[in-house]
Amino acid sequence: MLAGWFIVLAALALLRLLQGQELFVSAGFAVEILGLILLIRSHGGVRGESQ
Repeated sequence: MLAGWFIVLAALALLRLLQGQELFVSAGFAVEILGLILLIRSHGGVRGESQ
């Protein structure tokens, strides 16, 4: 996930002159949040599982 933030920052530097900067930031933030949610869910285990 850390690499994703570096990619976003590098792209922002390149997109500084373009109009779609806010949309790009919103999409990057959404992808990072989705990755965090998937990470948390993958370490949570399955509910109702008998051992």
